[in-house]
Amino acid sequence: MKAIGYKTPGPIGTDASLVDITIPEPTPTGRDILVEVKAVSVNPVDYKVRRSTAPQEGEWKVLGWDAAGIVRAVGPEVISFQPGDEVFYAGSITRPGSNMEFHLVDERIVGRKPSSLDWAETAALPLTALTAWEMLFDRLDVTKPVAGGAKAILIIGGAGGVGSIAVQIARQLTDLTVIATASRQETQQWVTALGAHHVIDHAKPLAAQVAALGIDAPAFVFSTTHTESHVPAIAELIAPQGRFGLIDDPKGFDIMLFKRKAVSIHHELMFTRPIYGTPDMAEQGEILNRVSRLVDEGRLRTTLTERLSPINAANLKQAHALLESGKARGKVVLESF
Repeated sequence: MKAIGYKTPGPIGTDASLVDITIPEPTPTGRDILVEVKAVSVNPVDYKVRRSTAPQEGEWKVLGWDAAGIVRAVGPEVISFQPGDEVFYAGSITRPGSNMEFHLVDERIVGRKPSSLDWAETAALPLTALTAWEMLFDRLDVTKPVAGGAKAILIIGGAGGVGSIAVQIARQLTDLTVIATASRQETQQWVTALGAHHVIDHAKPLAAQVAALGIDAPAFVFSTTHTESHVPAIAELIAPQGRFGLIDDPKGFDIMLFKRKAVSIHHELMFTRPIYGTPDMAEQGEILNRVSRLVDEGRLRTTLTERLSPINAANLKQAHALLESGKARGKVVLESF
């Protein structure tokens, strides 16, 4: 079957960074389902792994986690799916990725595809929706008020993949005032259209812009990108006893800036549940099913902004380069082998 992989980690500009390859079609066992992949989307984790992680000697490293497709076969212990079902999922970082024609994934982290979206629109959603949902409700626990803090959340990087769905989920499923950051006119318009109550510019001092909104100190801050550049501002603007969550990989920051306000700090990694096979691993499949229903009810929209076809090395290189530039808006999706 067709796939895209690499043997040597490195920059996207090299010929060997991503290569069209042929590998054997896998067979499902246990709770795995075999999915015929119809569309995949690209996330920062793809290029971070591509730049740093080599495959086992003599093997190809296949990236890609977001996918939408059709179940073609199931393992003997599968209980929730059967051949012909249309699904979407974000997979596990410890297993081969979805940049292949037929892909194995544990049924517990798979949801049913929204009927109102096409394959590409669907593939834009799973990894970012899971990340945003887990951050908002499992890590920051935004339904639990912060005494004295404004019922508001600041989402830094509101126009990116995670930010684009986090803005929508926060607006649709909570009573929080949603403040999002975006620095260009097109991204500011995008975030506003997704439902943000206020949009501020992360290229300018954040604390002063939040203060100028006149809504008091936000109880929650969700930083999706460039966290290390914003830490002092976050410590200044967040409410005492507030909750601060991040998903990127800052080289380090002074955690003592948050001690005086007793701010709690939360990391979110969507892959944690499948990596460790946690007892609540199946919650990811349930979250995706909830997202699917919300989409079909018209309460959430796809964050797809660019389609590429077919799924091959040349188009994946283009998508990786766009994400690495830091100028992507929403999600880039590849469809059809």
